[in-house]
Amino acid sequence: MLNLENIFVSAAQMQQIETEIFKQGMPVAALMEKAAGLISQYLQKNYPKQNYKKISILVGSGHNGGDALVVARELYFLGYQVLLWRPSGKLKSLTQNHWDYAQFLGITHTKDLDIFLDCDLIVDGLFGFGLTRPITGDFALLIDEVNESARPIVSIDLPSGLHTDTGAVLGAAIQATESLCLGLWKRAYGQEQALPYLGKICRLDFGIPPQIVADNLSIKQMIQGVSQDILQHYLPLERSPLTHKYQQGHLLLIGGSQTYLGSILLAALGARATGVGMLTVAVPESLKLLIVAQLPEALVIGCPEDDTGAIAQLPSLDFSCYQAVACGCGLTLAGAANLMPDLMPREVPLVLDADALNWLAEEDLEVIQSRNLPTILTPHLGEFKRLFLDQIPITPDRIQMAQAAAQLTGAIALLKGAKTIIARPDSTTYCIAESTPALARGGSGDVLLGIIGGLLAQQPGHPLEVAAAAAWWHAQAGILAAQQRTIAGVDGVTLAKFLPKVLHKLPL
Repeated sequence: MLNLENIFVSAAQMQQIETEIFKQGMPVAALMEKAAGLISQYLQKNYPKQNYKKISILVGSGHNGGDALVVARELYFLGYQVLLWRPSGKLKSLTQNHWDYAQFLGITHTKDLDIFLDCDLIVDGLFGFGLTRPITGDFALLIDEVNESARPIVSIDLPSGLHTDTGAVLGAAIQATESLCLGLWKRAYGQEQALPYLGKICRLDFGIPPQIVADNLSIKQMIQGVSQDILQHYLPLERSPLTHKYQQGHLLLIGGSQTYLGSILLAALGARATGVGMLTVAVPESLKLLIVAQLPEALVIGCPEDDTGAIAQLPSLDFSCYQAVACGCGLTLAGAANLMPDLMPREVPLVLDADALNWLAEEDLEVIQSRNLPTILTPHLGEFKRLFLDQIPITPDRIQMAQAAAQLTGAIALLKGAKTIIARPDSTTYCIAESTPALARGGSGDVLLGIIGGLLAQQPGHPLEVAAAAAWWHAQAGILAAQQRTIAGVDGVTLAKFLPKVLHKLPL
């Protein structure tokens, strides 16, 4: 059965699903009652009356406003002091019904913002999913005043003013303390630019039948989070008692230079944490002893160096020995230019990062399009811009950007960031929705390269799932390290040390 917990949908897809639910006989009013009831229960639990007695609620003219009015009614019956604000003009018929009943009950409403903002909590029910027009005029002023009130704000479904699909601010947007997403995650929850507005996020499941989602959307149309099933199959959680090192994959990791000594070591630490059966590290000859001292179990190959201290060429290697090759960290452009023309045609899965991507940006993309075996590209935004200059526009929609990159190159595209996106050429896409700013530190990407390479060597036939599992694992290690260390930044060595601790927290 389809797991709805990890699916992100667009506004059009959510509208299609809701239409089908209503077509099958679920009354709109009943669904509104169910969703709003869940919101009310959440607020009662997390904002108890003894601490948040006065609650002000923004009521929009559509069904999001109807949800807000049902919440207002339920909180009123629970003994909260509820105050409403609504725009002038016509309400949708169901919302009007709930407004009329709120007036019958004597729930107060006001247009005086000073009175409205004199509260303990604000509930935002102005606009639901599907907003496309910019917010201007009085609404924009209202939102600015609410944001400046320093009151906690809980938004229903999505902070008012955010584009449902891209997370872009449409003129003005509520900066929520919490956002309660209804039914299915909206794509904005997987977009970086929405982060300052979403606050803490929670999905409230009001009982969408999985069959309706499956019947109306193909898996390629959905953006997926990383499910427990992916983690169970692609993270190193258990092994056969009869296995041996040659059955656990062999990774060739290539990088390092006199200019960048440490990055290849960080990648190797990430690879080691995956439990890959064999790890070979190819570095400039002068770095060989450094790597051996830190990774005595690795096979270390010293490569000839050029005048810049970069790898001049790879020695003669039997690439059939390796299940995956990860390359790029610390190479320098000179080193990449020396070895990438030799590496790209090799019949082995590749993971490319850093200077391997910078080299690729100066070449015709045909060198990657012509590859027959899996390739994973792992750019951050700057590398993405260089790599796809004039071919893929830089837009607020990072999901669309990653999908376009995968389609253009025929590779797995992993666009790093606060919300990492991983896409396959057929548009199957994963989103890593949870991360930490502690990973915004040099060396984090090197560790990720090693994790992807180590997992890919163990399961070379599943590059998309491996990349998604690796990115999730990397993010969780950063979160765990930040909780125990500092949110200001987690260095690469510490990050690698926390990788096994994440696995210990997962159920087998």
